[in-house]
Amino acid sequence: MSPNRVRQHVNPFHIQYQQPVPPPDWAAVFARPDQPVHVDIGSAKGLFLRDMARSCPEWNFVGLEIREPLVEQALKWRDAEGFTNLHFVFCNANTSLGSLLASLGARFQRVSIQFPDPWFKKRHQKRRVVQPGLVLELAEYLPAARWVWLQSDVEEVAIAMRERFQASPYFTPTSPDWLSHNPLPAQTDRERVTLAQGKPVYRQLFTRNDRPVQPTT
Repeated sequence: MSPNRVRQHVNPFHIQYQQPVPPPDWAAVFARPDQPVHVDIGSAKGLFLRDMARSCPEWNFVGLEIREPLVEQALKWRDAEGFTNLHFVFCNANTSLGSLLASLGARFQRVSIQFPDPWFKKRHQKRRVVQPGLVLELAEYLPAARWVWLQSDVEEVAIAMRERFQASPYFTPTSPDWLSHNPLPAQTDRERVTLAQGKPVYRQLFTRNDRPVQPTT
């Protein structure tokens, strides 16, 4: 299936997305498996991670994506271009994240969640990727002082993501306000298009506390 024909919305509660995927053999996936790992939840076509892998060869990158055709296509161009610090996994992050992060261990150093499906209808908002369980799993496996990078062009979604992490005693925002710039050396397609149109991108960076603290209200 062409990526241009891939469904934009996938119901994560469908039975086919409820079975956790087995973690890959990271030693077989990466040329240098001991390097720190950046996980991108909702990697879509993987072009952001392609640019990150090219810019930061000292890091390994893992993209998690629920739309299988996009993962298949991303793996094809990854192999064609010869990247050895980049991998993509077809999975539902809300059912597979814990086992994948456990398999990475201390190599897991940072995570990004960018422009996730907004699921505007109230009855569908439980399908949004940033749920309390996902925040808890990130808190369990992310080392202290490492960070979570959040972005959306939908303010309602950005606020909801921010509130999930603010409610956790394990994460602290680096700023009380939206950040004006992206600190990473790459942008997603959606970010580039949004900025080119002169529209705002709502950004927040959270760091993992070394011990639980009183959540922000």
